[in-house]
Amino acid sequence: MSALPELPPLALVGPLPRVPRWRTLLGSLALARQPIRNLDRALTHHGDTVGLHLGGVRPCIVTRDPALAQHILQKNHRRYLKSDLTHGLIRYLGRGLLTNEGPDWLRQRRLIQPGFHRQRLAALTRLMQAAAEEWSQDLRARLAAAGGSLTVDIHAEMTRVAFHIIAQATFGTSMTDAERNRLSDVLTQIQAFYVRTIRQPYLRPWFTTRGAFRRHDALSQELRELVRGYIRQRQAAPATPASPETAASVVSDNLPVAPAAPPDDLLQMLLDARYEDTGEGMSEEQLLDEANILLLAGHETSANALSWLFDLLARHPAAATQVRQERAAAGLARRPPEFAELPQLPYSMQVIQETMRLYPPAWILDRVALEDDEFRGLPIPKGTLFSLYIHGIHRHPGLWPEPDAFRPERFAPGQEPPIPTYAYLPFGGGPRLCVGSHFALTEIQLVLLEALRHFTFAPVSEAPAATDPLITLRPKGPLWLAVTSA
Repeated sequence: MSALPELPPLALVGPLPRVPRWRTLLGSLALARQPIRNLDRALTHHGDTVGLHLGGVRPCIVTRDPALAQHILQKNHRRYLKSDLTHGLIRYLGRGLLTNEGPDWLRQRRLIQPGFHRQRLAALTRLMQAAAEEWSQDLRARLAAAGGSLTVDIHAEMTRVAFHIIAQATFGTSMTDAERNRLSDVLTQIQAFYVRTIRQPYLRPWFTTRGAFRRHDALSQELRELVRGYIRQRQAAPATPASPETAASVVSDNLPVAPAAPPDDLLQMLLDARYEDTGEGMSEEQLLDEANILLLAGHETSANALSWLFDLLARHPAAATQVRQERAAAGLARRPPEFAELPQLPYSMQVIQETMRLYPPAWILDRVALEDDEFRGLPIPKGTLFSLYIHGIHRHPGLWPEPDAFRPERFAPGQEPPIPTYAYLPFGGGPRLCVGSHFALTEIQLVLLEALRHFTFAPVSEAPAATDPLITLRPKGPLWLAVTSA
């Protein structure tokens, strides 16, 4: 798919409030450093939808109006695509589900969707649980060696667990500590640099002169070669023979020895998938693109959500106690739950849902109008760029009572007031709802249950942790928690 054409300048007319361009230019550094704080301030002052200039340069409409978000993401989604703000990531991550668009995206979505169906998810649950148990055993050993009390960077811990799970789910193998740490560092550097080029576009000539684009292209290539190695390793692997006992039985009956089934992971799913129109599989470059996106999205969402989750539970120990009590009442205090048993633990899921309301992984989304449109009397010319401010929707005081409070019971069945339509979008909305949302929620729930089975968390600092809004909503720096045995 070719790049989108250059977009015309924003030309909305009507009652839309605007921040003057000179003001956004003067405030561009503050916005780059603290985007959430400054967007909240602008929307509180001007209303739920406001026109401004990204970095003082790029005209844009920022909204926390759920009705407008629904119009763009669902009701009139064919008139809107992701903008070049997302498509620019193709340079570093390839053209996977996150960055692809149009018929190519739909073709890939249909190809990959079966990899996240309920039956496959049930099989992957055992893998997730094994990774969670491996992590908890290691932390218990460290806790014992430290005399029963330990301070950990929970974001580093959860990044480790999430990488383990997505590597196992995607490649059927664990990455080494060195590979995992390097990959995490590469993805962080790419995210931070790319976001800075968006928020401060006037620095791009400086980045070019200093070789920053060239250095980050090299990091992207390093990422691709690591993933390419896993793909080629799988393609070159000989068929694994059946177990010795099975083989002996087959040979005694004078029958040929059958190989075992291929690995049941997402990479094998991608390798086996065939396009309906041609019957052909994906090229190596397309495999690389999709695997890169799975690796990034598959660990980022879960690692960040789990980090915020344990920080919130450390500050709200009554909620952690209620999760443990629910598990005991379901008869699961001494063993991990099976996939089919997870619905018996609704409060634990409500805790996760409330965490992702307060700290949505995809904290802001971009869309551009492909043709003229209109919303409630507001004309939307072709080329209008929108930033759908999910974090702002999730903490909108007109949509959520006590919007900054941690109240998992908001998501209990029959709770009043009900959640307004499109007021909760942790995985986006419409046809581009995240394909791996159920995978992520299952993973987070299993890690949560395993952790609270063995550990108690307490905050090290009274002040809430600062956020680092890159492509996803991360903690800013280490997120320290005190850990003791439960």
